[in-house]
Amino acid sequence: MNYRHAYHAGNIGDVLKHAVLARLITYFQRKEKGFRIIDTHAGIGRYDLMSEETQKTGEWQQGIGKVLASDMPEPVSELLAPWLDVVRGENGDGTLKTYPGSPLLARRMLRKQDRLTLTELHPADFETLSNLFAGDHQVKTIHLDGWLALGSFLPPKEKRGIVLIDPAFEKTSEFKDMTAAVIKSWRKWQTGTFALWYPMKDAPAIARMHKDFEEAGLRDILALELNAGKSGPDTRMLGSGMTMVNPPFTLSGEMNVVLPWLCETVRQGPGADWNIHQIVGE
Repeated sequence: MNYRHAYHAGNIGDVLKHAVLARLITYFQRKEKGFRIIDTHAGIGRYDLMSEETQKTGEWQQGIGKVLASDMPEPVSELLAPWLDVVRGENGDGTLKTYPGSPLLARRMLRKQDRLTLTELHPADFETLSNLFAGDHQVKTIHLDGWLALGSFLPPKEKRGIVLIDPAFEKTSEFKDMTAAVIKSWRKWQTGTFALWYPMKDAPAIARMHKDFEEAGLRDILALELNAGKSGPDTRMLGSGMTMVNPPFTLSGEMNVVLPWLCETVRQGPGADWNIHQIVGE
């Protein structure tokens, strides 16, 4: 799977990832003291939905396009507002032309006391990312491999924080790399919240990752899935998952409201479903 994000911005994977990220940030801001967000595979931060890359795939039309075009019940609208307000803010005339990636979503939601660390390895993507946040004292952009970043920047000086991990899944070793990095990072910062995104294309690899986490002693692990249809190793991506280590206690209940509506909204055929699994208890 080639997941360079310019081709997939605003797709069904982003719908899940960014809805969850916004809920995490909202929860952390219940307390006045500042916190840190670390995005290990940041991309370029902002995506032009009219670009050659996004027009080639058109995946955003099945993701954020459907979400914004649909009627939302009030409970769903309230929970998705922190994310969708940022999306609408990037498209002032009401026409969806730009999509904010995780770095820009997080930045738009930061308070003065919060900080954001972004790492990106791809040279051209890093240059774009760095230019986007040039002169912003609340954001640090670093040209570095995401797995190395976890070893370098944990624990942060802030006691609370979120680590978002969203690798490209271009290598067959990606799940093993992610598993090893998270176990090592958790041991350094057991109070941090780790949010891992992945495509739902290799169920055995996902199950192995969860088992390895449990055997390594990680606690309080929650897994979310959103599938627009049934996908597998030889199909295009129709679904994605997120595994959270140390999620907010409110997240499961919120996603029980949001995911059923999102599933019906982005449905593309047989196999569309959603799931919430408590992999390991507290």
